[in-house]
Amino acid sequence: MGQAEWARDLAKHLLEKPLPRRWAHTQGVAARAETLAPILGEEADLLTASAWLHDIGYSPELVDTGFHPLDGARYLRDVHQADGQLARLVAHHSCAVYEATERGLLEVLNEEFDRERPELVKALTYCDMTTSPDGLVLDVDARLAEIHSRYGSEHLVSRSITNATPCITSAVRAVQAALTDVRSGGTG
Repeated sequence: MGQAEWARDLAKHLLEKPLPRRWAHTQGVAARAETLAPILGEEADLLTASAWLHDIGYSPELVDTGFHPLDGARYLRDVHQADGQLARLVAHHSCAVYEATERGLLEVLNEEFDRERPELVKALTYCDMTTSPDGLVLDVDARLAEIHSRYGSEHLVSRSITNATPCITSAVRAVQAALTDVRSGGTG
């Protein structure tokens, strides 16, 4: 069984019944990750695995700090002794440092999990931030607006997303450019 298949089974176990909408989102994010194989090559399986696992920290079984990237990454590291790259991608997905700052957890996040290679973090951010809560593909601006609408302007997630917007949109645009380059036969 490959890393992505293991990750899918674990995410399904943790999310499908207690959080069916989060599970739908996760399935959509993983489907987006699979489309990035042309630009990721050998790292496609790692990205797909991280896509399956990026939101497991929302599982009621795992919630500790309330900061899902940290809770999910800790679970992967401590319970499953998962690949370090995988745990780091989950810990830092979708410009998580902004929410970590809002929650007073930035130092903890950075002490426990080094940042992963920017290309991989951007790819996971692209997958997450172009997928709706129901698992449908959507534009990054629509996704950001949806998050603000769901949480309300005063919620710390909305404040984090506001601060992270340049980071998120830059990541999405970089991946879109890489995909366009590959499709047009460019070398980057």
